[in-house]
Amino acid sequence: MKSSITGQIMQTVNIDLDIGETVYSQTNTMCWMNDHISMDTNTGGGFFAGLGRALTGISFFITDFTSKGQGHIAFAPRFPGTIIEKSFNTDESIICRKETFLCAQKSVSLEVFWQKKIGCGFFGGNGFMLQKVKGPGVAWLDFSGELVSKTLLPGEKILVHAGHVGAFEPTVKFDIQMLKGFKNILFGGEGLFLATLTGPGTIWLQSMPIMNLAEELMHYLPNQASGSHNNIATTVGAGVVGAALGGLFSDKKD
Repeated sequence: MKSSITGQIMQTVNIDLDIGETVYSQTNTMCWMNDHISMDTNTGGGFFAGLGRALTGISFFITDFTSKGQGHIAFAPRFPGTIIEKSFNTDESIICRKETFLCAQKSVSLEVFWQKKIGCGFFGGNGFMLQKVKGPGVAWLDFSGELVSKTLLPGEKILVHAGHVGAFEPTVKFDIQMLKGFKNILFGGEGLFLATLTGPGTIWLQSMPIMNLAEELMHYLPNQASGSHNNIATTVGAGVVGAALGGLFSDKKD
């Protein structure tokens, strides 16, 4: 298998496969392939594996692409961003948001990452569901906008607007924190919560969260005034519920 990443703003990953080699993706990311590639859309581990992904807003199906000759295939994200190629050793893994995984070799596993604190998965109104990508093998991850990586020392903490969190190593502790100060919450424009990432480990941050882009585009869409108020109410309500659940179900040792 050989691969290359091309482009600056709307990047693609181009993969050449030998006979019998397979890569897979979540649905709707393949952009072109030659006639030596065969497709097989499946649940990626059985009905319950697909159901688990679907319940957290992730695709029920995945698609395998297997080469029957000298195959060539390309994948691309749906938004401008940065693609990185990451190689995993056996049992090595990374935690990423559901939009970040683009494609991977068949030997790489993809599963829902269940967080200790239920509230962590519900703040922000649209949820913050995470996936675990685990080796061995190669995977390609897609980050919205430009990519910034940081290595945190043990106990070092960084506060991040939730949409800017792209991925982090399993050694990094992920949590949420409600903003302090009435004026910050009401007028700060940053929402009710910030994500907290505590080292040790590497984190990958993205400069253009998809939700930020969507909110800006909403200003130019007709007949959206009443819907905006409903969305705000939904966001606030979901955030408060998430905070409450996070407190109720948090790990007592934390």
